Amino acid sequence: MVRSTHPDVEIPDVSVYDYLFGDLDEDRLDAVALIDGTSGATTTYRRLVQHIGLFAGALAARGVGVGTRVGVLCPNVPAFATVFHGILRAGATATTINSLYTPDEIANQLTDADAEWLITVSPLLPGARAAAVTVGIPDDHIIVLDGADGHPSLAALLGEGHTPPTVSFDPGEHLAVLPYSSGTTGRPKGVMLTHRNLVANVSQCRSTISLADDDRVLAVLPFFHIYGMTVLLNFAMRQRAALVTMPRFDLAEFLRVVAEHRTSWVFIAPPIAVALAKHPLVDSFDLSSIKVVFSGAAPLDGALASAVASRLGCTVCQGYGMTETSPVTHAIPADRIDIDRSSVGLLLSGTEARLRDPETGDDVRVPAGGVSAPGELLIRGPQVMKGYLNRPDATAEMLDDDGWLHTGDVATMTDDGVFRIVDRLKELIKYKGYQVAPAVLEAVLLEHPSIADAAVIGALDDDGQEVPKAFVVRQADADLDAEAVMQHVAAHVAPHEKVRQVEFIDVIPKSASGKILRKDLRAR
Repeated sequence: MVRSTHPDVEIPDVSVYDYLFGDLDEDRLDAVALIDGTSGATTTYRRLVQHIGLFAGALAARGVGVGTRVGVLCPNVPAFATVFHGILRAGATATTINSLYTPDEIANQLTDADAEWLITVSPLLPGARAAAVTVGIPDDHIIVLDGADGHPSLAALLGEGHTPPTVSFDPGEHLAVLPYSSGTTGRPKGVMLTHRNLVANVSQCRSTISLADDDRVLAVLPFFHIYGMTVLLNFAMRQRAALVTMPRFDLAEFLRVVAEHRTSWVFIAPPIAVALAKHPLVDSFDLSSIKVVFSGAAPLDGALASAVASRLGCTVCQGYGMTETSPVTHAIPADRIDIDRSSVGLLLSGTEARLRDPETGDDVRVPAGGVSAPGELLIRGPQVMKGYLNRPDATAEMLDDDGWLHTGDVATMTDDGVFRIVDRLKELIKYKGYQVAPAVLEAVLLEHPSIADAAVIGALDDDGQEVPKAFVVRQADADLDAEAVMQHVAAHVAPHEKVRQVEFIDVIPKSASGKILRKDLRAR
């Protein structure tokens, strides 16, 4: 077992709202908190805090409070910060939903989270309303931020002028958010993250990630994902930086926003790094404002990190985490030029780790002056989740009795505390930073009448990025090609969950107990 080499930090026993906004200095209130990357409209910290309070008050006036769960289906727009923190300010729990989800997927999450309200925007309203009808959420409980007939709007709720409620709860026990994660396998599960979990992770990030109040931060990572939620909506705001929002990734728009708004920190996932390193369009924009590109959500290759750093003349760092750890557990400090960029860096303050031999269960030892053998990475710290919602069995598989979270990722470690992710035990696929559960795609594949059996794994594309690949056994005499398989899956899942490669096979390798032998498929 090793412990972070960073000094421990104090974790205040307060709510997320009080930690982020409770001690805002008067001289920072009129600083810019949010910039709409599309329109250029700005929101000061003073206005943001006012709107959070008004929104919390409007929710409270409608009976929303401790024990209420509110779904948020919304792209990255400045108003997301108002409603997200307003929900938490009211004492309710936010369950953030992938903006690309189909109505069925939205309904599944709303049902599992037991959400009574849903917040969205008019472009997403058709899918949101279809899901709400399925789960029994009435129209007056669907808040449409930019307005729609028959639904409350953000402007109308703020205009009611309600004062924020006085709420009381234990930050260490009360759920702040319920993001959904597949963990190491299976269908997405509600990850129970308390106010203390989120406050702890921001406190830990502050001692490692050197973001300052004069920085402008590009917010292209989705706020509904734990990476964007913690690092942008929470950490960047605690640092009093300015967030420049983008509702979706488009390379030309991404480059324009960076150049026009002079963003200095850019948090990304590896597919964006590929574009920054290779695409000719990058040379058409002035990106000299960028100081740091920080990658997470999936492994970043060291050569790719070097290519981005060289082309942009900036520092490239990498971090590691999971939804179940709020999410950050490791990061490379921007000033540590000695740390290999293909690593995930050092443990965050207050975090402990072990490498465990998957075969024997014994701890892997780190030789003096060298690199350890690979082992499954186990994490313990104040950022580790409370558990999975209504899933005690899944929680017990992930979290042991001593508080160690079994990540399913295989890592090595040097004797000076630098970790590198080298493989995975878990079945989860990371496509452009999004989680894709093979079991979900396999269930869809098996619904096709011409498919006798199927299995899905992660495979590498031409850029070295992981994509979902299906191995398919045709029914006898079936006329089925790869394009038909991919079209079938695409009709039933969100875009990031599509099967991108197909290989036909005679039989799916399985163990005696019937478990798919994915290692055998990967070996092909």
